Amino acid sequence: MAKENKKDNNNNRLRVKLKSYDVGTIDQSTQRIVDVAIRTGAKISGPVPLPTRVEIFSYQRAANNDKRSFEQFERRTHNRIIDILDPTANTIAELSNLKLPTGVGITIKS
Repeated sequence: MAKENKKDNNNNRLRVKLKSYDVGTIDQSTQRIVDVAIRTGAKISGPVPLPTRVEIFSYQRAANNDKRSFEQFERRTHNRIIDILDPTANTIAELSNLKLPTGVGITIKS
């Protein structure tokens, strides 16, 4: 019986995944999504910060001069997950019309 209730709860859930290179914009976006969900009467779980993916790139500074001189760059990808439980039609409509800052990738799955 408990397994059936668990399946029913999973059907009434939206999972919002956010990705960004900037911590400030991703935190601002998660706050906007949480505000919309609370205002429309849905329950939320999160935001959960996932591990940051760090990519490091090394390039030679000059093609012919100093072969031992390298320049290093890094790119950090920050991730957040928000679960919206029991979303209403109003919640889905407001999430689809939500304006987020540039540089924030959003994926919504049911």
